[in-house]
Amino acid sequence: MNALIPLPVLLPVLAAGIKIIIGPRHALLKRAISVVALGAVLGVAVVLLVRADRDGPQAVQLGGWPAPVGITLVADRLSALMLVVSSAVILCVMVYAFGQDGADRDLDTPLSVFHPTYLLLAAGVCDAFLAGDLFNLFVGFEMMLMASYVLVTLAGTMARVRAGTTYIVVALLSSMLFLVAIAVLYAATGTVNMAQLSWRIAELPGPVSRIGEAALLTAFAAKAAVFPLSMWLPDSYPSAPTPVTAVFAGLLTKIGVYGVVRTETLLFPGGHLRTVLLVTALLSMLVGVLGAMVQIDVRRLLSFTLVSHIGYMIFGVGLDSAAGLAATVFYVLHHITIQTTLFLVAGLIDRRGGGTSLARLGGLARTAPLVGALFFVPAMNLGGIPPLSGFLGKLGLLRAGLAQGGPLVDTLVAGAVVTSLLTLYALVKVWNQAFWSAPPDDLPGDPPAARLPVAMVAGSAALVVLSLAYTAAGGPLYGLCQRAAAELLDPQSYVRAVFPSGGAS
Repeated sequence: MNALIPLPVLLPVLAAGIKIIIGPRHALLKRAISVVALGAVLGVAVVLLVRADRDGPQAVQLGGWPAPVGITLVADRLSALMLVVSSAVILCVMVYAFGQDGADRDLDTPLSVFHPTYLLLAAGVCDAFLAGDLFNLFVGFEMMLMASYVLVTLAGTMARVRAGTTYIVVALLSSMLFLVAIAVLYAATGTVNMAQLSWRIAELPGPVSRIGEAALLTAFAAKAAVFPLSMWLPDSYPSAPTPVTAVFAGLLTKIGVYGVVRTETLLFPGGHLRTVLLVTALLSMLVGVLGAMVQIDVRRLLSFTLVSHIGYMIFGVGLDSAAGLAATVFYVLHHITIQTTLFLVAGLIDRRGGGTSLARLGGLARTAPLVGALFFVPAMNLGGIPPLSGFLGKLGLLRAGLAQGGPLVDTLVAGAVVTSLLTLYALVKVWNQAFWSAPPDDLPGDPPAARLPVAMVAGSAALVVLSLAYTAAGGPLYGLCQRAAAELLDPQSYVRAVFPSGGAS
């Protein structure tokens, strides 16, 4: 069964290669290849999750070399959970892209570039979650980022190139810092295998350990858009094509959060930089939501809410407790789905209303009630309305914070409550202006589309249903997240999976 672990990385790469060989023709065949490949990745991810939850972490050594020399892939509860949700989201966004491609008649995005690149992005995401050593994690990031450089500037418009340049510069700088951190840890410990690092880092002098931890956290924080390393995001994401923006918002920042979780649990347990994490979490929440409140464009507003809700996840990591980590894992899964859904629905609003500026929208509740329903459910979920999954995740974080106590944590709890209320205010503003208010009649613009492509609606609706499933199965899912958190805080099972005969030290 461990032979299944590399498949989430290999299948999208194989599908991308086949589509490039086929060339620009045979559109239906290429779409079928994408759906089959991503569907198979989802199926494999579910099997890995069941196996990891039942039997503990699963590891495989590629290339015929044992750890720590070879390439190690590990599927524990956290990575398998992230893999399941990410592959489901990637598949739904691909379906959405099919509908947009057909409706636009390929005028805006060169499909022969988009689809193979998107599959390589999926492979990079899966590799990052499964990587068992820091260098392979870097490779996963770079696979994902090289694909994202192409996707964010697709079609080559001036706005996309300008926004893409900012994104590329920040991504390259954070990758350089990540590589420097890997070099520092390798020079100090003689390994990049994360299971082995978990033993050897504990033996390092305090200053060396702090430098390595700070470098890794800074690199991951830039990728996760944690304040103050978040100012690039609102300008970079809204200009890309809708499917690209959606998958970026849902997944790319969460991989940075995943890196922070691994750093603070497997590599540097003990919360040495806990105060820094808590302060940056509070600032991310407040700065992000205040930025969202003053936006008049739906996509930019959602980009700022993305920054603010990254703060919730860093809050849970900073608590350095089982309850905080469990709530963080649950909230990450919830937010991947919800944020992706909202950006996809923003694309439907753009198509149906002729733009995403609130100044030129109105009356969509009457002219496009289905779009209204697809926006309302995830918006209320992001705002934390009970009994939706957003409420469950926030409640878990607040309870973990109140249980721990202390002036800084209590301030963070208060900030989290305020952020949730202001998020709800910002999203209600979008609802009132775009859906309830009368449509403007004095502004020029392209006439809205008369009918939305079925595939675009289906992709968005599937994610709405998935988010509601989190609520319906909230108890079992939260229990799984608690088991994942307990496993993170006691990494011995992870180490044994990589080094079954010992020798990690």
